Amino acid sequence: MPGFLARAAAQAGGSKTLVVIQLSGGNDGLNTLVPYSNGAYYAARPNIAIPRKDVLTLSPDLGMHPALRPLMGLWDSGRLAWMENVGYPNPNRSHFASMAIWHTADPSQAQSDGWIGRIAEQIGDPFCASNVGAATPQALRASEFSLPSIDAVDRFQLKLPQGLGGAFEQMMGAARSGEAAYLTQATRQMMQNTARVQANAQKYRSGATYPEGRFAEQLRDTARLIAAGVGQRVLYVSLGGFDTHAGQRAEQDELLGTLASGLAAFHADLERQGLAENVVVMGFSEFGRRVAENGSAGTDHGKGSVMFALGRGVRGGIHGSSPDLEDLSDGDIKYRQDFRGVYAEALSGWLGLNAREILNGDFSGPGWLA
Repeated sequence: MPGFLARAAAQAGGSKTLVVIQLSGGNDGLNTLVPYSNGAYYAARPNIAIPRKDVLTLSPDLGMHPALRPLMGLWDSGRLAWMENVGYPNPNRSHFASMAIWHTADPSQAQSDGWIGRIAEQIGDPFCASNVGAATPQALRASEFSLPSIDAVDRFQLKLPQGLGGAFEQMMGAARSGEAAYLTQATRQMMQNTARVQANAQKYRSGATYPEGRFAEQLRDTARLIAAGVGQRVLYVSLGGFDTHAGQRAEQDELLGTLASGLAAFHADLERQGLAENVVVMGFSEFGRRVAENGSAGTDHGKGSVMFALGRGVRGGIHGSSPDLEDLSDGDIKYRQDFRGVYAEALSGWLGLNAREILNGDFSGPGWLA
């Protein structure tokens, strides 16, 4: 415990926060960042391609899905970055296996702990990273301790059954040694952390307007946690439903609209509170989709895809070359950028941590940080 507390005290002063957005199910990158000047794109997708007239133009060749319009302000101000052709060696089209690879940052699938869990271990503080949602993802699994999931900020507190407060305090005050002493200390630390969140979250008075829905609620809670100043360096939020095997346009259009409106409100909230300087958002999905549409007006599991990042600390623009739709790997986009390089830039360039130690190797990124 003394070593654990010393490491936590030494590194708790970091002020920058990374917000990770997981798009679960395999978001279709080609209909997100659209190669609208490429005839092969329209030939492969006669029913689900985004019409050129609807694309939000970013460059002579690429544009965003029209549902992402709420993010155009960030693009115009140089605070939105897209990373092209992101993936990993020997891609896996299984949701479970591919998501585990992104969560552990290990394409060999030899590790069970998550890359964010290893951040907590390097810092030495189990409260430095949290999932904002119900179930803790593997990315936040650590071998030394458990990282918290915060389903809702207002409910993140210890609630004992009526009449048990005294007995609980008596139990906590009993002399213990060994693992029992560690558990007592960890429980007290948990109680202190939840009390700090409750006390500081009450100060949140931004007046920001968020859209309806669970994803926006989680982003609001994320903003509240950042505003609370409780030392969390990484916050994790998920948006599911991107497994669009059938009727993709209706499903993905709605989901991308949810993503964009939520993120735009979140960034505006941070700006209003004077916190935007210290927050970067980074988003990913476990894989992209096949280039050609299927017979159900959808797409099946693919390989390479896009990532995005936004915030004042981002070097806005498109990073990496567009996918070659004439040179595919079994019908899929070939990845050119290892996702661990994108992680590495977030770890070392933004959070100031040892990326090599966390990722178990050196990986080059596309240069998405300002």
